[in-house]
Amino acid sequence: MNLNPSFADLLTLNFNLLIWAGLALVAAFYFWQFARFRRGPGGRQNWPVWKAALFVLSLLSALWALDSSAAVYTLNSMALYMARLMVLAELVPPLLLLSVPRGIQLSPQSPLGRLFSVLFDPWVAFAVWTAVILYWNIPAGFNASIVTNTAAILLPALYLISGTMIWGAMLRPLPSIQPGAFGKRGWFGFLAALPMMSIATWWLYARDVLYQPYVGAVCLWNLTPLQNQQISGWIMMLAGMPALGLAVLQMMAWLIEISGGNEQPQPRS
Repeated sequence: MNLNPSFADLLTLNFNLLIWAGLALVAAFYFWQFARFRRGPGGRQNWPVWKAALFVLSLLSALWALDSSAAVYTLNSMALYMARLMVLAELVPPLLLLSVPRGIQLSPQSPLGRLFSVLFDPWVAFAVWTAVILYWNIPAGFNASIVTNTAAILLPALYLISGTMIWGAMLRPLPSIQPGAFGKRGWFGFLAALPMMSIATWWLYARDVLYQPYVGAVCLWNLTPLQNQQISGWIMMLAGMPALGLAVLQMMAWLIEISGGNEQPQPRS
């Protein structure tokens, strides 16, 4: 195995039929709806081409994280493994949700409306996200995932699902079933960042390697297991910054909205 892969090596894609077929079906459905929607009144305005470009970028990012040469190095680089998980949790979801057309009206009583009302409910999303982050990043949970091979299969899927739920609660792609002011979304963004930032801080300041499979691992690029763990902390910390930045902007918008709403008209002299 090449322990000094180049950037080009890590970008090389494999061919897992299940992954490629799944992403191809998603792409086919999206562009079928894209073409059909844009033929209607206001379609081009509500579903511009740049949204389709974001969708393609989200699929390519997911494909790299799920089925590239980088996936081969799970046991040789905790940092590279964490970069793949952060792509699935913090890059693919916002790109995917921003590619959804504007003006979608879902009834809260319809089956899809009820489903997305639950999935994008802030407290449900926060509970699922916290369970994934905490369980699979405490030593016992992570060690078990490596031993049972769920680190390669189940964990990336859970990061993608829980990340989409969290970003869905923050971005509100379906406002007809997602009521919520900027202030509530801003506070939720701060709350949702806590589990990941706590784990990242723990990794940065731990003096020993926390995960048994990496204690004696031969790491890429001549890094030590402890250096890998610390770099993973930085990756997780930096990956969470965009969500925190969005939370700050939402809080500022909420404060501006409140200050503007409290202004009283001045009596005419």
